[in-house]
Amino acid sequence: MQHLFTSSGGGALAERMGIEITEAGADRVVGTMPVEGNTQPYGLLHGGASCVLAETLGSVGAVLHGQTVDRPFAVGVDINATHHKAARSGLVTGVALPVHRGRAVATYEVVITDEGGDRVCTARITCLLRGA
Repeated sequence: MQHLFTSSGGGALAERMGIEITEAGADRVVGTMPVEGNTQPYGLLHGGASCVLAETLGSVGAVLHGQTVDRPFAVGVDINATHHKAARSGLVTGVALPVHRGRAVATYEVVITDEGGDRVCTARITCLLRGA
C-alpha cells in the first residue's frame, strides 16, 4: 500500500510532508507524519499540515470504499478541522474512520494524536466518488 500511495495515490505534497500510511482499508486508515518540517513560525505543527494529513487519510479510505461501488476516484469537496493542542516534536498519528460511505459520497472523521496519545486535531473530510 505504501508503494501505491507514494507512486500514484498520495501525491507529491504528502510525500514531501513525510506522510506514511501504516494501515489502509475502507473501514480504517492510519498514517503518521513528522512534526519537524511541518511547523509554523512558532515551531508548532502547522494547522494546514494537520489538514493535509487528514485529507490524505480520508481520501485513501474513500478511494478504497469507492472501489467497492465501482467509483474508484475520490475528490475532496469539504474539509474542516478543530485544533485542540499544539505539537512541537515527534510524530503525529492520524486515524480515519468512516462517518458515511455511499455510492457518490464518502465522509471520514480523522483524529490526529501526538506521541503521548493526546488529541491534537479532529477533522472531517468529505469526498465525491467518481467512476472511471
